[in-house]
Amino acid sequence: MYGAANPRLRPMLDSFFILLQNLPFGLLLAALLLESFIVSKNRREVEPAVLWLLFCAIAASGVVVQAPNLSSLDGFQLATALTSELGLAATVENDANAAAVGEMWRGAARGFRTIVCLTLGTGVGGGIILDGKLWRGVNNSAGEIGHTCVDPFSDVACTCGSRGCLERFASATGIVRMTREAKTRFPDSVWHSAGQFTAADVYQAGVQGDALALEVMQRVGFYLGVALANLVNLLNPEMIVIGGGVANGWNLFADEMRKQVAERAFPVPAAQVKIVRAECGDDAGLLGAARLGFDSIAATDLESRGGFAQKDRSDLEEAVNTGRGRPRPQ
Repeated sequence: MYGAANPRLRPMLDSFFILLQNLPFGLLLAALLLESFIVSKNRREVEPAVLWLLFCAIAASGVVVQAPNLSSLDGFQLATALTSELGLAATVENDANAAAVGEMWRGAARGFRTIVCLTLGTGVGGGIILDGKLWRGVNNSAGEIGHTCVDPFSDVACTCGSRGCLERFASATGIVRMTREAKTRFPDSVWHSAGQFTAADVYQAGVQGDALALEVMQRVGFYLGVALANLVNLLNPEMIVIGGGVANGWNLFADEMRKQVAERAFPVPAAQVKIVRAECGDDAGLLGAARLGFDSIAATDLESRGGFAQKDRSDLEEAVNTGRGRPRPQ
């Protein structure tokens, strides 16, 4: 969760996100208001255009409809609360949607108009852009690629209430789970004596040739490839961008991922689609939020002048690209 683009605020705001996941609703609201207070105290450093909240949730009109990994926020009017506390316009946007916009604007998908972006982290998020437009669906719940089923016979329950979701296999938590479960088949593995470990630890072990770690990372590639093949057949995108911390293990899962796409998707779109790593890193969502903010300001300016006549299209593009005089994110 980020409340501002100022890098000096990000460590403080990140700490609140960790806190929010472990609080009941009453304290959760208090933490949100405290975060708002921190941002408001730095208001001179915060541009209203980038006060877009990146949230791992499904939001409609500023209301959190469903947040599988933060269920205490379900139904919370988040945008209204933030606007009230900050005295500035605040819009709620799914973090993976914002990342997709960021990668198309400043990252790996520059110059493309139909893309899918996956963020592989603690969970798996997704953002879909069709012909240059972010696709949110009829109630803003589109793009939840992490909650598409890649193993219908799996007994692995997901936080969303389903089973066999991509998120349970291609996320950092999924990597740790699969490693723990596979230990019994590797009696000589170093993981039997391992206490707490992370997905990054598994990756490093794979780089060093650990058989268990290599198998787990190959499974990540397998399930990810199944999901991407479905996306290729369904959406026929120009590019699929994969970001998030798990993408750092690219060299251990990418071959299996591409193999599954080639075997399962229609040949022509499978050969045409570019599957690449994200370029913007942790800044993808921030850049996307800024771009969406610029879009909103430019649209409001033009609507106040009588709507979107054809002659205004160039004005809109110029306004978006210049940020109406604000510094463009680098």
